[in-house]
Amino acid sequence: MIHVPILRQGEPYKSLDVARVPHHQTRELFVEISQANSGLIRRDLRDQKTAREKLAGFSTADLIEICSRAADHFLNAPLPLGDDVQTPDDYVRQVSATTGMPHVLARKNMDKIHGVLAQAGVVLNGLTRNLDWEVLDTGFAEITREINSLALSFYPRAESLGVVLPSNSPGVHSLWIPAIPLKIPLVLKPGSAEPWSPYRIIQAFIKAGAPPEAFSFYPTDHAGAGEILRNCQRGMIFGDAGSTAIWSDDPRIEIHGPGFSKIIIGEDCIDEWEKYLDVMVRSIADNGGRSCINASGIWVPAHAEEISEALAARLAKIFPRPAEDDEAQLAPFVDPNVAARISQVIDLGLTEAGARDVTASHREGERLVSQLGCSYLLPTVVLCEAAEHPLANKEFLFPFASVVKTTQDQIPEALGRSLVVTAITADSKLISKLVNSPNVDRLNIGAVPTSQVSWDQPHEGNLFEHLYARRAFQRAVAV
Repeated sequence: MIHVPILRQGEPYKSLDVARVPHHQTRELFVEISQANSGLIRRDLRDQKTAREKLAGFSTADLIEICSRAADHFLNAPLPLGDDVQTPDDYVRQVSATTGMPHVLARKNMDKIHGVLAQAGVVLNGLTRNLDWEVLDTGFAEITREINSLALSFYPRAESLGVVLPSNSPGVHSLWIPAIPLKIPLVLKPGSAEPWSPYRIIQAFIKAGAPPEAFSFYPTDHAGAGEILRNCQRGMIFGDAGSTAIWSDDPRIEIHGPGFSKIIIGEDCIDEWEKYLDVMVRSIADNGGRSCINASGIWVPAHAEEISEALAARLAKIFPRPAEDDEAQLAPFVDPNVAARISQVIDLGLTEAGARDVTASHREGERLVSQLGCSYLLPTVVLCEAAEHPLANKEFLFPFASVVKTTQDQIPEALGRSLVVTAITADSKLISKLVNSPNVDRLNIGAVPTSQVSWDQPHEGNLFEHLYARRAFQRAVAV
C-alpha cells in the first residue's frame, strides 16, 4: 500500500497513527497516510524562525526561477512519494482514486498548478501591483517619479503561513503557491482524501532547489488543524460555512468558503441571451461543478423560463462516464450519504412554492443515480420565481444552478455575498453599482465564464497584503 508521510520542515516522518483511505469505486484500501497529533504539531511550530531564515536567504528573483523549474518538475518529472516514486500518470490516477475526479479533470487542474508555478513572476507582480522585488529582498525601496521619489517599506506579518486544505479540487492549491516567492514558509494540512497535490508540489519545489525546511506537511484531524491556525501568525482555511465559521472573526485567517458565484444579464443584453448560453454552461459545469468559482446562480430580468429550459437541455447531456474517459465531466461522490443528503436538501427546497426543477423533464430517472459502482448527482437547474426563495442562493458540489427572476433595481443588494460575479451588460449604472458593492469579490464585465481565473488577481483577499504590512519609512539625506 502507498504510504504518505508527514513532513517536518521537509523531513519525512512515519507515524504509528495512520489513516487508511479507500479507492472511491472499489472501496479497497488504497493509501495509508501518517497522522500528526496536536502535540507534535505544537512542538514543531515552536521553531518557525529557522524555516523563515532559510527561505529569506534567497532573492525573490531566485525563488521565481525555482518556481519555473518546479513547474516543469510538477508536470513532467517522477517525484518522491514517501519511499516510492510518483510519475505524473501515477498522480492523476491517485487523485482520481481517492476523490473520484475523472482523469481529464485531474489533468486540467494539474495544468492550472503548472501555470501558476511557471508564471510566478507575473502572479507576484499582480499581487504586489508591480512592486519592485527589491522590497522583498531588503525590506525597502525607492520609486523614482518625475518630480520626487517615494520610499516604500514592507515587513512580513508572519514567519509561516498555515493552510487547512480541502479535497474537492486540486486547482485550489494555486492560491498558496505564491507564499514561496514571497519568502513565507508553508505549514500545510492536506484534505483527508487529497494529500497528493500538496505533497507533489512540495517535492517539485525541493527538486527545483527550494530549501526543504520551508515545507511542513501535517495530515491531521480537526484538533491538529486548529493547532496549525493558532500557532502560525497567518493562515488560510478552505471549507464549508460550518467548518470555517469559528475563524470568521480572526483577522489572521483568510477564509475560503462557499462562493455563491453568479452570472447577471442586464436588461440591455437579456433579449440576446442565447449568445451567452455557452458562457453559462461553462460557468456551471467546468471542473465538475466542484469549485467555489462555478456559477450557482443565473440572475435575469426576463426570459428566465427559456434560459432555464435551454440550460437544462444542455446540461442533461452530461452523464456519468468512467474515470478514464476523456469526455468525463462529472465526478462521483466518495461518500454516497453526502450525495443523498444534498439531493434531499434540494427536494426539500422544491416543496416551497416558487421553484421548479427544470432538469427533471430533460433527464431519465432521478437526480441521484448509482452508476459505475458510484453515486452521482446529475446536473440540476432550478427556476426560482424570486430572490427570496431558499434555493435562489444555494451552492453544492456538482453542476447546480438556480435561474432567478429579478429586476435590475434589486441588483446587487439581493445577490448576497458572491465570490465571482459575471455581469453581461454595458449599462454604466449597473456596472457602477457592482463595482462599488462590498458583496462582490471578483467582478467580470462581459461574457467571461465565472470559472475563468486570472491568478495574478486577488482571490478572497490578496495574499501579499495578507502576509506583508507596509510601514512608514524615511532615510536621512547624506550631507
